[in-house]
Amino acid sequence: MGLATDLDYRHRPANAAQRLVQAFGSSRPGAWVFSRTLRHLDTAVARVSRGRQSAPQLLAGLPVLDLTTTGRKSGQPRTSHLISIPVGEDLALLGTNFGQPSTPAWVLNLEADPHATVTYRGRTLPVVARPATDAERAAVTERSRGIYGGYEKYQQRINGRRVRIFVVERAT
Repeated sequence: MGLATDLDYRHRPANAAQRLVQAFGSSRPGAWVFSRTLRHLDTAVARVSRGRQSAPQLLAGLPVLDLTTTGRKSGQPRTSHLISIPVGEDLALLGTNFGQPSTPAWVLNLEADPHATVTYRGRTLPVVARPATDAERAAVTERSRGIYGGYEKYQQRINGRRVRIFVVERAT
């Protein structure tokens, strides 16, 4: 079995209200707001639900997993709340950073040390990340369009920065 199955990680169709939140989140102003507030809101929702829910899951119908990497400079654990795209039996992570020009810190941390943990609905597993192959990149990019249209809009706004995509596999 793969990581997606082990975590029971899957996307369900969003309802009408959740699609409106997704449309706002993929807009330039929405991405700006969410890039500054969602992390805090998501931490609060996870605390109240004991890790079984996330703010993006409730608001936008997008399940979130927590990726804990080792800070490349600090050596300290760093946790990021991320939407993942199932790819085969594993999961893929897209370093879009809400369409901002800078590369997200978690990407740089994974490049420095690909060993991490993921937590979804209270279950934590050790993982190893690797850059997606060209074929996987194409599959993840295509699949992401059907899950969250914001990814495509983010890519258009990034202006030249190549979005790094990682395939995350269960560590053995």
